[in-house]
Amino acid sequence: MIHENFLRPLLFRLPAETAHEWSMRALSFALRGEASRAFVRRQLIQDYRETYGDIYGSIERFGLKFDNPVGLAAGFDKNGEHAAALAALGFGFIETGTVTRLAQDGNPRPRLFRLPDDAALINRQGFNNKGAPALVAHLKRDRPACVLGVNIGKSRVTPIDEAVADYVASFESVRSVADYVAINVSSPNTPNLRDLQRPEALDELLAAIQRSNHQLAARDETKPLPVLVKVAPDLDDAALEMIVDVARRNRLAGIIATNTTVARDDLKTPRAAVEACGAGGLSGAPLRRRSTEIIRRLYTLAQGSLVIIGVGGVFTGRDAWDKISAGASLVQLYTGFVYGGVRVVQRINEDLSGILRERGVRSLDEAVGCQANIAHRTL
Repeated sequence: MIHENFLRPLLFRLPAETAHEWSMRALSFALRGEASRAFVRRQLIQDYRETYGDIYGSIERFGLKFDNPVGLAAGFDKNGEHAAALAALGFGFIETGTVTRLAQDGNPRPRLFRLPDDAALINRQGFNNKGAPALVAHLKRDRPACVLGVNIGKSRVTPIDEAVADYVASFESVRSVADYVAINVSSPNTPNLRDLQRPEALDELLAAIQRSNHQLAARDETKPLPVLVKVAPDLDDAALEMIVDVARRNRLAGIIATNTTVARDDLKTPRAAVEACGAGGLSGAPLRRRSTEIIRRLYTLAQGSLVIIGVGGVFTGRDAWDKISAGASLVQLYTGFVYGGVRVVQRINEDLSGILRERGVRSLDEAVGCQANIAHRTL
């Protein structure tokens, strides 16, 4: 209630990106000690477990163990500067980035806009970040107390025909701090980036990253890192089928579905106000249904061979359930965090645990794809 009645109205008086920066600095200051972060995280996780018990069961995905299935999507903490404080809010995992090989300013401000009537955001930030080495240095000093993913993208100055080497360099830089790495080929805000979702280009990119992944793991006598690819919601069935084929051929751990959309359909915000925001990717509630449809299709195509992380319009436990029952093994939020505040993770976990209990589901694994399976059987 404090967030809805006081903090959010106050923050929403500021430009969106300014409010984001101020709130992240305030959070990191308030939770600057490791002991205080551990205490807050323990209490938030304990609250829903005391009510529902350990109904999730053991959550293991691509060889990693998660406290709960609710993660923070890439884009919120691009440079990993606030990951430790964010983890204290109870996230099961934090995905930092998108980070690039070279530091870059991104697009000119303003580049982040709120659509409150739609519970949505439009952003065209353009991978603004301090570069992969800076992210690595920070995370080595202050690592979050949960599973840590690093999302990598192409440097803007790198031509698209040199993208593979650019991504590989970023991968090799961040692998020392990451539990998994996500390959972002789907942001609408870097020119020509989505061309990398074409079959030949994606196959070449993923093969090169996995080759480096396995070579470095063999050198260091460690296991290769789980690698996932993040896809757009604006793909047709043929493109999704191709992406699953390429992901399986290159032995990826999973697919993150989905990034933001360039569509502007059925918005409550007046058209003139939307157009005034300009170009960019739309996230939040308007993306909810489409991202869930993509998840269901990917789950059916992959037949259990790929972990799917569902993102797009997750605000409540019911939203998380819809994505999990469609085939997501984990979920992420970004816009839902902006609108829901610091206790949104706890509320989602409480609501989701209650839904599982009400439906007689004995574990999270049992819930994954249960609605997709029903739909598939009726085809």
